[in-house]
Amino acid sequence: MSSKHPSFEATLHKPLPVPDDRSRGYWEAAARHQLAIQRCCDCGHFAHPPAVICQACQSAVPSFRFEVVSGHGRIRTWTVMRDTFLPGFRDQVPYVIVVVELDGQPGLTVLANLKDGASAPIRLGDAVEVLFDDVADGRALPQFRLARSIK
Repeated sequence: MSSKHPSFEATLHKPLPVPDDRSRGYWEAAARHQLAIQRCCDCGHFAHPPAVICQACQSAVPSFRFEVVSGHGRIRTWTVMRDTFLPGFRDQVPYVIVVVELDGQPGLTVLANLKDGASAPIRLGDAVEVLFDDVADGRALPQFRLARSIK
């Protein structure tokens, strides 16, 4: 297969976020290096990933807005990825994916990479903070790092 074939080229690179109507505010904020989470305008409950109905009060779109949050939280669980099916990630294995409970609302979680790497001494409840990887022009991915690694 020729490397000029579009489907072949797509497998050689990491996939990029493709915002839709529901997630656009999240990705636009990420491009500005801000973590913004969907919030219900009626009751103030945060939702991630973005929802069409508020889990707290049952309000429906368009009763939502994206609100910038601190990006601080605690690790609730993690896994170390030691293999990949996508060639675009081959140079990064092993890497760590964390579920972070964000400060500000119990149970509000975000899934992302932990930039400290697979050899970092990770513990349940470790404090983390968001940072952003610019992956393409106007696109950035929220990532996390251990708060104790901040200098």
